[in-house]
Parts: sequence; structure tokens; C-alpha cells
Amino acid sequence: MTEPTDRSWGAFTGDPPWVVERDEVRWLPLAVPLRRRAQGEVPVLTRPSRRPPGARVVTVLRHLGRAVGPWLWGKRRGRYATASESRTEIARRLREAAETLGPTYIKLGQIISSGEGLFPPELVTEFKKCRDQVPPEPFEVVRRTVEQDLGGRLEDIFESFDTEALAAASIAQVHAARLRTDAGRSIDVVVKVQRPSVDRLVRRDLRVMAWLAPHLVGRIPVAALANPPALVELFAETIVEELDFRMEAANMLDIAEMLHELGQDGYVVPRPHPELVSRRVLVMERVSGFNFDDVAGMQDAGIDTEGVIRTGMIAFMEGALVHGVFHGDLHGGNLFVLADGRTALLDFGIVGRLTGARRLAFLRLMLGATTNDVRGQIAALRDLGALPIDTDLDAVIRDLRLDQTPVDPTTLTGEELVAEVQRVVKALLAYGAKLPKELMLYVKNMVFLDGAIARLAPDLDILAEITAISMLFAERHGERLSRELGIDPTSVEIDLDGVKAGFGLEPDTNQLTYRELQQRRELIQKRMRDHVGALR
Repeated sequence: MTEPTDRSWGAFTGDPPWVVERDEVRWLPLAVPLRRRAQGEVPVLTRPSRRPPGARVVTVLRHLGRAVGPWLWGKRRGRYATASESRTEIARRLREAAETLGPTYIKLGQIISSGEGLFPPELVTEFKKCRDQVPPEPFEVVRRTVEQDLGGRLEDIFESFDTEALAAASIAQVHAARLRTDAGRSIDVVVKVQRPSVDRLVRRDLRVMAWLAPHLVGRIPVAALANPPALVELFAETIVEELDFRMEAANMLDIAEMLHELGQDGYVVPRPHPELVSRRVLVMERVSGFNFDDVAGMQDAGIDTEGVIRTGMIAFMEGALVHGVFHGDLHGGNLFVLADGRTALLDFGIVGRLTGARRLAFLRLMLGATTNDVRGQIAALRDLGALPIDTDLDAVIRDLRLDQTPVDPTTLTGEELVAEVQRVVKALLAYGAKLPKELMLYVKNMVFLDGAIARLAPDLDILAEITAISMLFAERHGERLSRELGIDPTSVEIDLDGVKAGFGLEPDTNQLTYRELQQRRELIQKRMRDHVGALR
């Protein structure tokens, strides 16, 4: 069989339903101006108004009050036996409120659901239900949207179209279908359909969030939510690009091209249709495989699950560091492992893009982490936008005690651990720190991959992998990256002792499996929970 021509530039499947030629894709030239316009909206949408922006504020406060009020009443009367039971109850109530309030709040819940390690586990677990368990729109609504955007009767475009959604989330839902072709055959596709009026609803809700955020400063006892206005801005930057599927389809081609240029044949990207893409409808190639959590199924099929994880870490890091583009929303529902061991990436609504000076700053941040250059890392964070441009770097290092030898956190009491977290958060807020969109997406993806290791490769030697990946980057990209940063590649040396110290390990430690690392984390988390519980 002849190799598809689009495989010469993109990481696509070998048996295509159609071939994508970039120069002939009608919707592709619109992507860049659409993306620029979307990001230009963010400052306007997130500028807090002096007065409440309409009746929507009343609706939001009413539903949040119904969620929080009964929980507070029960908590004050000792209704919950443990702190975990209390957190589970408020998480459930907040998830139900988010689903009632609609797409914007559901999307916020989805982002929280991917923040394992950043948010309380009960909140993460509950909001995972927002990923694909959101009630779908009626099929007649779907039909109307597809016919309006694609300009024809559903039956004329598709041989069949499943009335039941494969999955439904905040912005859209997806349906399986069989597409008619000019050759008289039909092919399996997936059709992503945007919920009606979601673009208007999201913009309205962002204005409400922007008005509420300043009133929440210092009132939310979760470190990851310590700066609500900055988080609203971050959320807006993320969601506005999901409101036009032409940007998502362009993201698919950009990621496919990046993976091909890196020689990453362990990943594939479904092909978007060259013509059947609009603001609210996206027709794409259908791929199937093992759910990313189906470890037993993969291993029974002879798939090397450690290899799947290793490929994922390398491809993700290479995309960000070398090309400045990466899938920004990795989670189990967005990944299929094919029978041959390759991984198919899905859902490209959120993509991280690092260009120019920001990519070089990110590269310096990663380099500083492996060489234990503390000042270089803080300077890189400043240049990424995480700290104000006039920040006194030496003062940050001193206030955060980054110039001191790291302490093994497992040797601290619960009270000391909680106090340390509070001290660091307070110091960062005092400097005006915030989490730039690209850094948030990168951290969120690393947290996901961290959790995936626990399921797919719990005995992976973390220290050995760090060393191997560092060597691989030096071999593949050392000359280019050194040239871009203006440094001598022979002067760069990984500080493995510094890496070990970051994990709280002694220099003579030669191995750290993920299982051992997780045990250390669980000990730390238990001490912190026990201390907080004792205070209550």
C-alpha cells in the first residue's frame, strides 16, 4: 500500500480515511487571526467591573450558597465524622452547582479534575465526573447545529449518525457517524458538536467571575486557589480558544507536524477533515484503542506500559522545549493506546504555545532544574510572567530559603509541613506571583503523567529516567538548544545530587522507584491532614 502523502509531514495513522494537504485546507488560514483575536479578548473579559454584571451574579451566588450553606450547617454541628468526609460532601455539592450553572463552571471543574496534587483529592475525584458525564444536548439540537454549520441535511452528509453521544462535556459533545464520500463509500468518523450559545454564556460568566474574584482573595483555604483574580485570567486564556473548532483543528495539524519533526512515531493524531470543520462542528478521523487506565488490557495484549509512559514524557517535554507547542490537556479520556503500542492523542481544544523569549525562558527554567541553578530558575520564572519584571531575585531566593540545603520533608511534623506551605504561599503572593497559562498547562500535564506512572509503571526508577532523558536531550538537541541559549554545551552537567536533594534523598541514594516516591508523598500528606484535622 502506498504511504499517505500527509505522513511525510504529520504523525498520522497509516490507513487514512482522507489525506490532509495543508495548502488545500480551507479553514486553516483562519486559525492564527482567530487565536490572536481570542487572546485579545481576555483583558476585557477579566477586567472587574465596579457593579455586578447583571442578574447572572445573583444566579451564581444563589447556587453557590445552596451548595455551601447546608455543608457549613452540617460541619458546625459535627455531622461529618472525618475531614475527608466533609471535603467529599462539599466537593459533591460544588460539582452539582457547577453542572447546574452550565458550561463555564463545568469547564472549570474539568480543569480542577486534572489537578491531582494541586487540589484536594476529594475535589479532583468529584470533578472528574464533569469530564464526560455531563448531560448531553438533545439530538435535535445537535442536528440543527450540524446542518447550519455544514450547510446541508444530516442525511446527505452522513450515511449514519448516532443519536446517543459518545461523551458529553462542558463545551461540546461527540458523536460517532459514518461519512458519505464522493467515491460512494462511507467511513467511520467522530463529530464534535458545540453546545448552543456556549460562546455567549462563557463570556458572560467570565465577567461574573472577574467581578467575584477580588472579593474572594484570602477567603479560600486551598493553596492552589490563593489568587482568585489571577486564576480567572488564567482560566479565561484557556477557555476562549476552545470556542472555535477551527482553532482546535489547526492545533491538531500543528501537533501532528511537531511530533513528526521530532521523529516521535509513538504518537498519532486523528486527521481533521479538510472541509468539514466550522466554528461549532469538527469532523475527524475515528481512532480506537485501550483506555489509558486499562493497564491489565494493555499488558494482556503485550503492550509495554513502561514504554508508553517513557514515550509520553519524552514527546511532551520535547514538544515544549524544542518546538514550543504541546497538548495542554492530558488526561485519561484524551488518550487511547492502540494495539501496536502507539498512543493516539485526542481533544486539542487546549494547546500550550511558547514562542520567542518565553520559550527560551522555559528552556532556561528546565535547564536550571537539572543543573541546580536556583537563580537561573527564578529569573526564568520572571521572564515567563510568573513574577513581575522588576522582582528582586535575590530577595525571592532569600525569602523562600532557596539558598539553604533542602530539608527532607518526611522528617517534618504535620504542623511544620503546613506552616512551610503557608509561608511559601504568603511570600509568593507578596511578590505578586501568578501562574502563566503555559506553565500551568505544563505542570498540570506533568501531574497527570506522574499519576499515570503510578498505574502503568509503578516500579520505574525515577532517578534513572531523569538521567536517561537528560542524556537523550543532550544527544538529540544539545547543540541546537545550547546555540539558542548562548552557552557552551560541554559546560552543562546534570546535578544529580541536587535532584536527589529535591526529593529529600541523600547523595548516596542510587535508586528511587515511583512506588517508593509515592509512599514518601503519602506519609507527608497524612501528616498534614492529621495536623489540620486536629486543629478542627
